[in-house]
Amino acid sequence: MLGILLVCALFALFGLLLGYSAIHFRVEGDPLVEKIDAVLPQTQCGQCGFPGCRPYAEAIAKGEADINRCPPGGEDGVKALAELLGVEAKPLDDAVGGEKPKALAVIDEQKCIGCTLCIQACPVDAILGSAKHMHTVIASECTGCELCVPVCPVDCIAMERVAETLASWKWPQPRSVLP
Repeated sequence: MLGILLVCALFALFGLLLGYSAIHFRVEGDPLVEKIDAVLPQTQCGQCGFPGCRPYAEAIAKGEADINRCPPGGEDGVKALAELLGVEAKPLDDAVGGEKPKALAVIDEQKCIGCTLCIQACPVDAILGSAKHMHTVIASECTGCELCVPVCPVDCIAMERVAETLASWKWPQPRSVLP
């Protein structure tokens, strides 16, 4: 009986020690990376040469990547990053592609063979469907990254430009600048 109480007391002591350590030795993320990531468009398209917006933000923060490599963000994104980081804005890097209007993927249901390649390529899980059945795009989730287009073996995916309407238009978000 005494052994059980001793083991329980040790477990309680270790639990308290771990709880204390978790609170007092917590490692915070880099606030600069968070701010850069918030400026990026979150398309997760990889056009910048990185596998997503977060890795690109980390590379910018470390000085390993330039601020002008995001075609979906365009010139406005480059200007916002320049303002945030206190550097001079540059033109968009031609090596990564040009600025494009916002677009959404649309699947032609008559042509779709249900191969699931587009589902596997979509970085934000905006395509819904199952093997050998027609797929569809969840418009509210699609970022317009175009990664689904080249993998489709029957060319049933098209990128349609999103028309700016009174309902979809938004004021530009204010960007905070580091002190």
